[in-house]
Amino acid sequence: MATKKISILDSTLRDGAQGEGISYSVQDKINIVRALDEIGVAYIEAGNPGSNPKDMEFFEEAKKLKLQNAKLVAFGSTRRKGSSCAEDANLQSLLAAETENVVIFGKSWDFQVTDVLHATLEENLDMITDTVAYLTKHGRNVIYDAEHFFSGYEANAAYAMQTLEAAVKGGATVLCLCETKGGCMLDDCRRITKQVVEKYGQAVAVGIHTHNDSGLAVANSLTAVSAGATHVQGVFLGFGERTGNANLSTIIGDLQLKMGYECIPLDNMKLLTPIAKRIAEITNIALDSGMPFVGSNAFAHKAGMHIDAVLKNPVAYEHITPESVGNGRVFLMSEVAGRSMIIEKIAKFDKTITKNSPIVAEIVRKVKDLEHEGYQFEGADGSFELLVRKAIGKYQPFFKLHYYKTSGEIPLIGENLYAFAQLKLEVDGHIELSAGEGMGPVNALDLALRAALKPFYPSVEQIRLTDYKVRVLDGKSATAARVRVLIESSDGTDTWTTIGVSHDVVEASWMALVDSFEYKLIKDVEKRFQKLL
Repeated sequence: MATKKISILDSTLRDGAQGEGISYSVQDKINIVRALDEIGVAYIEAGNPGSNPKDMEFFEEAKKLKLQNAKLVAFGSTRRKGSSCAEDANLQSLLAAETENVVIFGKSWDFQVTDVLHATLEENLDMITDTVAYLTKHGRNVIYDAEHFFSGYEANAAYAMQTLEAAVKGGATVLCLCETKGGCMLDDCRRITKQVVEKYGQAVAVGIHTHNDSGLAVANSLTAVSAGATHVQGVFLGFGERTGNANLSTIIGDLQLKMGYECIPLDNMKLLTPIAKRIAEITNIALDSGMPFVGSNAFAHKAGMHIDAVLKNPVAYEHITPESVGNGRVFLMSEVAGRSMIIEKIAKFDKTITKNSPIVAEIVRKVKDLEHEGYQFEGADGSFELLVRKAIGKYQPFFKLHYYKTSGEIPLIGENLYAFAQLKLEVDGHIELSAGEGMGPVNALDLALRAALKPFYPSVEQIRLTDYKVRVLDGKSATAARVRVLIESSDGTDTWTTIGVSHDVVEASWMALVDSFEYKLIKDVEKRFQKLL
């Protein structure tokens, strides 16, 4: 029996772009189109060419694209009340976009027709039929989005179904039922979708478009498919207006790996996580670490019993293999991780150390003591690796600090320049004095440390601090509170995170900063050693 196919329409560039803080340049949109085409979705809804100059420019640029898997879709509404299709500027923009496929949305809820459009129910039906027929006549394949369909069906089922009939009459090939307010419950979604499939499923494809206002966007999408829908719309990472849209990265994973449907080419499932990361990067958002399938914590294990079981057989706590979606297994270091986790980390440096070696108990004790003080090693892989290296004798200091001091200047003496740092350190008996001035004490310390170390270790110039987080651990102590600083660093190839904890935010930052530099320098030494072998 052939695998049943589901056509996926991604609306990251249209519905997703309506989310707070989301703003794409034309080049951003081109890059996301390429990413979505690479993973193999069927349709990419790229915007409304009649709504703004940026979308018009995008569709002109998009004509030059040579897509391998996906088809671009232009989005628009039915003709305006009281005007013909030929006179409607929005429809003319859709034709000018020259996409083979178009999405047209129209009203399915009688309340929306009478109180928002201020049209009669019959006028709305004519607007739907006329628009779809006009675009079909001009060679376009029309996907009809029935806006507010579920609300409309509950209010006036007969009229909601008439709006679908009007779209079919005009020549639509897909009827997409839009759960626009995001409030529909699963049983209602299943019941209503099934009614539409039974009536129209033999003539056209039935689709689903959900929002997440009740936290059910993914569940309702899967429910609609189980009721017979064969077309699913959403946003690849789920962001969008209000609480967001159906998350396609989750839906694709569930449909293809759990429910036996084909949404994208099977070999492309391993691209699910890389494409999610790429889209998040282009969108300039942090990929939610807890997102199913593609999040950094999707296959992360922290509890000692869990880690021990997964090391023996991953099936114990993993519903799929991380590699099947391009992700990876992570063991989080913490006070509850246990010896199995320690052994997994130590194995990188010394495979002779076993679970019962005294050094393992010593490291576990050290981790528990430090986490009691406020350290959190699950998010500081670099500092934890240094801790293990120091414990097993696989560490060498690259410099010795004599002192550092920082100061500030208010009012500013220059644009974004109000902090200074001075330090004295020693490398192999050589004393180095250095200073830095920057946009804050940590920035100034970073610059001073680079300047001091560069003559001895030129590769420190490759280090970039990509993220800096400060967390107050005891708010009741006010300005005397202990703080935790996390610094994420990258050299363009690898990324690592380091940590520092102190009552002084500058000292905590210095601890994390030193760990970051030492981690990089140790890795450089090991890479040079490997080349000599």
